[in-house]
Amino acid sequence: MKTIKDFEFKNKKVLLRCDFNVPFAENGEINNDFRIRQTVPTIKFLLKKGAKLILMSHLAEDKSLDPVWERVKKYVSGDMKFLDNLRLNKGEEQNSDEFAKQLALLGDIYINDAFGVCHRNHASVVAITKYLPSGAGLLLKKELKVLSKVLHNPDRPMVAVIGGAKISSKTAVIKQFLNKADHILMGGRIANSLLAAKGIALNGLTKEEEEEIKKIDITSSKIHFPIDAVTSEGLMAIGKVKRGDLIFDIGDDTVSIFSDIIKTAKTIIWAGPLGFFEKKPYDKGTKEIAKAVCKNKSAFKVAGGGETTAAIAEFNLEDSFDHLSTGGGAMLAFLGGEKLPGLRALNYYGKD
Repeated sequence: MKTIKDFEFKNKKVLLRCDFNVPFAENGEINNDFRIRQTVPTIKFLLKKGAKLILMSHLAEDKSLDPVWERVKKYVSGDMKFLDNLRLNKGEEQNSDEFAKQLALLGDIYINDAFGVCHRNHASVVAITKYLPSGAGLLLKKELKVLSKVLHNPDRPMVAVIGGAKISSKTAVIKQFLNKADHILMGGRIANSLLAAKGIALNGLTKEEEEEIKKIDITSSKIHFPIDAVTSEGLMAIGKVKRGDLIFDIGDDTVSIFSDIIKTAKTIIWAGPLGFFEKKPYDKGTKEIAKAVCKNKSAFKVAGGGETTAAIAEFNLEDSFDHLSTGGGAMLAFLGGEKLPGLRALNYYGKD
């Protein structure tokens, strides 16, 4: 895989694929510009090398990228042009050769610095590499270095904290960590689904959840489940939760047990909040676990996913992590052992 260090950029038009799909507040202001800030070093590097930059990204829905480009200009100035939201063109998500050719006509070199979309088979990520000399930016290179270490050469004990809502998005990574990690701490709706599969009351499972759970050895001693929870009826032991009760957070005893395990770790990977952290007081479990992770000064700490990094930012703990991944789905896919289309397009896997 070629990287940004392998090209001569002076007076070259460089198409830089960014992932600036940032969250917005109700008033239209950018809520968190973490992803923008993480790409700034690549932008500055290219400008310093004399590149004429063309920045491109997507945004969820049909939003304009204008507020994003204004924020970029607050952090860096130089010879930059900006494209509109890539997903306004149907060819983007269809990985259209025609759309990729249109994009390629704008530049001389293509650089991908958008790890967060490398699991997408899209035109600005995959097809475009057929028409321009292509390589990875500084952020993409950093993501791969960090996550490869976690996957292949972690310091031990290794603890994975896995939460969130959709079991389907985490199945592969749970299976991977059953082989790689020493402990897996489960929370969020995912934990509730797995507990239901073990025969503990809670709510019923969808057919999709049942099929996904069959792929996981839920009897493994490596998996640690919540032993108590904050429900619509208050704090109670998991065994006391009645069918139909809503679970909003992990309980104090679970926080204590999880925190003790986290203290022993030399590598910690965290993906997914452990409860309904957006609404107080149901942020307590996620917050306490985040603090426990940060108190472990000797561990290498990595977190990723939109909700996870949003929670960490809300708790003002961003600087306490060694690496916050800009990719949620991409991070999980990579750690789950999948070969990402965007990385394959850059020859990351060689001739696979």
